Amino acid sequence: MQSHGPHTPTQLRRRYIYAALVCAATAALALPLRDRLDAANIVVIFLLAVVIVALRYGRGPAVLAAFLSVGLFDFFFVPPHYSLAVSDAQYLVTFAVMLIVGLITGQLTAGLRQAAVEAMARENNTRALYEVARELAGALTFQQVLETSQRFALNTLESRIALLLPDAEGSIHAPAGADWVDGVTAALAYQSPAYFENDAGASVLYLPLAAPSRVRGVLAIIRIDGRIGPLSDLRQLLDAYASLIGIAVERLHYAEVAQRSQMQVASERLRSSLLSALSHDVRTPITALVGLADALVHGKSPLTGAQCEIAESIREQGMRINEMVSKLLDMARLSAGHVKLRREWQPLKEVVGASLQLLGATLRDRQINVDLPQDMPLIEFDAVLIERVLCNLLENAHKYSPAEFPIDITAAVRGALIEVAVCDRGPGLPQDTARLFEIFERGERESATPGVGLGLAICRSVIEAHGGMITACNRPGGGACFSFTLPLGTPPSIEPEETMSGA
Repeated sequence: MQSHGPHTPTQLRRRYIYAALVCAATAALALPLRDRLDAANIVVIFLLAVVIVALRYGRGPAVLAAFLSVGLFDFFFVPPHYSLAVSDAQYLVTFAVMLIVGLITGQLTAGLRQAAVEAMARENNTRALYEVARELAGALTFQQVLETSQRFALNTLESRIALLLPDAEGSIHAPAGADWVDGVTAALAYQSPAYFENDAGASVLYLPLAAPSRVRGVLAIIRIDGRIGPLSDLRQLLDAYASLIGIAVERLHYAEVAQRSQMQVASERLRSSLLSALSHDVRTPITALVGLADALVHGKSPLTGAQCEIAESIREQGMRINEMVSKLLDMARLSAGHVKLRREWQPLKEVVGASLQLLGATLRDRQINVDLPQDMPLIEFDAVLIERVLCNLLENAHKYSPAEFPIDITAAVRGALIEVAVCDRGPGLPQDTARLFEIFERGERESATPGVGLGLAICRSVIEAHGGMITACNRPGGGACFSFTLPLGTPPSIEPEETMSGA
């Protein structure tokens, strides 16, 4: 579709000149018939010329043609000829009727012409929108959306466009090469969806890419010839155009999210299967290896000192591998959702004490500060799993902090939750603490500290299964602090024991 905007002054002058030439040609053709035709028939010929001018050149030239037709009819066809004087006053009525009929006929004809032009423009716009909608519906990448949109703008609107999409922080930026885009106006169109254009004299329009769920970006459009008027007159077309682009961008976004989710689910399923298979297949030979090392150390045949050290080292390494395999198996079970919580109402201090006793050999040279409120209520949780969480957090604190600094265990009631924290005075944590709770994530790419990065992932799975949340942060003054929450719930009431009186 070619845009039907206002004509240039030169084009308008040509239209009026053509209208005058049509009237002059009509007079020249009718002049030989002056003595053969009645005056009424000559009037009809001039009215036909007015209709032709209105159809071809529009309203203004039709008005000029109506007045010129009356003047030419008076000058050439009304006695006295070749003069504007009128011998019979009745011709004044003829002139008036001729002028009125010419003006009305010209305006009606020009209106029909304009309506036909507008109908054709709407049809072309509808066809163009249908074509661009069909192409956008089949677009598989953002580049295809951009190319389709640019082709429509160039062929239909005789314009250039730029698509401004938000980044991860929600800010939009002009693409490379689009130096004609005003970032401030584009940001206004994105933050407060509306139809924007630059200040007076500017030639860029900004439309929000409104999709069903939210605004997906901004469309900046500029005419090739720099004029803004023709685009301002196509508001409905531009709104539909921007809406189609917004829907296409949103569809690609959700398709990407769905594909990423499917890949993540498949990856998790494969990883869980590998963890489960590896854990079961490796656990048996590791257990046998530890048993054989024990048999060597405590067997009847005495071993030399070097042999005892080798056997003890084999046993320690076997126990370490066995611990890793146990964590792999636990993680596989937790990821698959096969672990059922055995909740019981019990005091937190008993689980803390059991965890410290279980790690007695590991923490025997370490100062542990335990600060638990005396009036702490009973909590409903799985003691075995929460004990595993505390052991993992204490082992981490012991591994990654100097031995001369204590490890602090604290607890406090926070509304409807109880918060338990294990803090140390080590080197602290990286900025992205959320990654520490992912599987096989250790915070450092290379580290001499043993481990496979499963302890914190197990902790997160256990705490989330209890309806709580686990977080990590850097401690003021240096060090790391891992804290988790558990819902308090409503503990059962404990009736006081009755004092038995002697008989």
